[in-house]
Amino acid sequence: MRGYINQYHKEQTIALLIIDMINDLEFENGKKLYKPMREAASQIATLKAYAKSYYIPVIYVNDNYGYWQSDFRQIVDHCLYEEVRGQEIAHMLKPLEEDYFVLKPQFSGFFYTPLDLLLRYLNVRTLILTGASGNMCVHFTANDAYMRGYKVIVPRDCTASVDEKENKKALYMMENVLRINTAPVADLSIRNLITEAQAYYEET
Repeated sequence: MRGYINQYHKEQTIALLIIDMINDLEFENGKKLYKPMREAASQIATLKAYAKSYYIPVIYVNDNYGYWQSDFRQIVDHCLYEEVRGQEIAHMLKPLEEDYFVLKPQFSGFFYTPLDLLLRYLNVRTLILTGASGNMCVHFTANDAYMRGYKVIVPRDCTASVDEKENKKALYMMENVLRINTAPVADLSIRNLITEAQAYYEET
């Protein structure tokens, strides 16, 4: 985990999670994933800017890619400054000093990570999930968030998968089984989300 907690963060009960978007894409399906990730990154960057304007904490939830001795800063520097396929996306979503991060060993952001502890420390009970892959890491994280009693929003234009049909199928499952709001960024009101998040926090 990284970042700092200020008075504004303590007042919010909602957080934006960016899942596996800091990624070199140097793997078998990386070339196929690049275009949908690039499109999603543009929307995520817009959403992050909105979130920052309302002092909503941003948490990068990133795979450790099997490198157990690495840290998030090494992964960020690798993607930013080396000639890798995911370099442009990393620049679009470059973490800021006050952002938080959690490294995960598997698909779900909650599996053997301190994510739940961090969210409770921040008094967050509502999550906006974004990232890749929509049909794997985002979906698994959404499932685990639901099981832990979090309210979840997954903007449909902020997720990306190798197969567009599989991405849509995952969004359908999240919307119809987990009752998750999958409205696109343009249809979301940050003010309304904050109000709803506060109401949910007070109820739980």
